[in-house]
Amino acid sequence: MASLALKKALGCSFDAALSRVPDALKSEGFGVLTEVDIADTLKKKLGVEFRRYRILGACNPPLAHEALQVDLEVGLMLPCNVIVYEGDDGKAMVAAVDPTEMPAARRDPRIREVAERVRAKLERVVARIE
Repeated sequence: MASLALKKALGCSFDAALSRVPDALKSEGFGVLTEVDIADTLKKKLGVEFRRYRILGACNPPLAHEALQVDLEVGLMLPCNVIVYEGDDGKAMVAAVDPTEMPAARRDPRIREVAERVRAKLERVVARIE
């Protein structure tokens, strides 16, 4: 089974990784539209402690527009999620969704082509973060 994520273990802290992700995304034409602090949300909603974990909703407007012109329901896959979390060793992990594994990319070759370009960009983003 293919992984849904493009991921990498980092040698830096959570804070350092989180500060580097927006620039890495920007280098490939993405911007961060949303940021969800999972640890804070779980603490407030459930009263439980959780590791430091952020979900960043990233969007590359030209590619999103191209995909939406083919299928409006592709918006269900947007934005592309990138996560940064603190591993058990205190070092950061970064992962990005693999858009080629999403159902819309599997059923329509036009969406698949866009998803492959997005995947290549997200691979470079993940590789860039040290």
